Amino acid sequence: RMLQVKLIVTGDDFGYCPRRNQGIVDCFLAGAVSNVSLLVNGSAAADAAELARRHNIPIGLHANLSEGSPVCEVLKTNSSLLNQDGFFHGKMGFRTALSKGLLNMSEVKQELKAQVGLFHKLTGHLPPHMDGHQHVHVLPEVRHVFAEVLEEYGIKYTRVPIEPGLHKCDWIPPSLMEFYLGVEEDSFNTVDVFTSHGIRWPDIYIGLTTMGKNMSVSNIWSAIDSAITDFTSKAPSPADPTPQSRTITIELMVHPGYPSVPPIGGCGEGPDDFSQSWERLHELQTLINPELQSHYRTRNIQLCSFKDL
Repeated sequence: RMLQVKLIVTGDDFGYCPRRNQGIVDCFLAGAVSNVSLLVNGSAAADAAELARRHNIPIGLHANLSEGSPVCEVLKTNSSLLNQDGFFHGKMGFRTALSKGLLNMSEVKQELKAQVGLFHKLTGHLPPHMDGHQHVHVLPEVRHVFAEVLEEYGIKYTRVPIEPGLHKCDWIPPSLMEFYLGVEEDSFNTVDVFTSHGIRWPDIYIGLTTMGKNMSVSNIWSAIDSAITDFTSKAPSPADPTPQSRTITIELMVHPGYPSVPPIGGCGEGPDDFSQSWERLHELQTLINPELQSHYRTRNIQLCSFKDL
C-alpha cells in the first residue's frame, strides 16, 4: 500500500526584504514552496502580506523575539527584550539573557500578542500556524508563554524542530551542530507543554540538515525518505494498527530568496550575513529543480499548507 504523505514546504522569513519576498513568491508559483511564515517586524512585511493576498499564498506567523525591533510600542524603549542599542538581543544573545534570568516573560507575552495583532492587521486573518524565528519558541520559559498565546488565539499549529537523522550529519560544523543539538533538546522538553495546550505540529520536521549550502535535491530526498522509514518503523499504537495506511505529515523548513542588498532589508538593523549570502539563491534553485518535483510525484507526496491538515 502506498503511504500518503502531506508535505508542507514553509518559506521562512517572508517580509524580511523585497528580494526575499520575490524569491519566496517565485518558489510558490513554481510549486516548490506551499506555505510561508511571515516576520511582521521585517522591513518588507506589508509588501509580503500583499503578495500573499495577490497569489493566494497560505501564510502563518514567524514570531520574532531575537532579531531587530519589537512591534509593541510600549516595548520599543526600556524593555528587558532589548540590548543597549535598542534592538533585540540576537540569536545567541537572547539565549544568554534568558539563561541569566534577565528576560521578563510578561514582556515576551506582550510582544507575541502584538505580533499576532499586527499579523491580523496586515493579512485580515489570524495565523493558522505560528512558529519562532531562530527557534526561540521552544526555549525554557518562552515555550509556556508561547503556548498560552497560541491557545488564547486558537492558533492550532506550530513547529517542533526535532529532526530525525540530525545526529548522522557529519557535514555540519561542530559549532552549528552544538546549536542544533540545543534546539533539539529544547524541543524535546517542549512537547509536553505544547500538548497540554492542545497545540499540534506535523509528524516529521526537516530543515536543519538541509539548510543553505547543505541543501541539494538528493539531501532533501534522503532526509524525507529516511524520516518516513524511521517514522513508520516505530511500533504502531493499538489505535493505529496499520500505520502504512495513514497519512504522514512533514514540514520542510526552507529559506529561499534572492540575496539581500544592504541597507535594504532586515527587521530594523539591516540584513544579516545569511540573508546576503549566495546560500539563499542556492536554496531557491534547488527547490525549483524539476527533479525534486518529480520525486514528490513518484513518491505520492502531496504539497500542502497547515490549513490543509
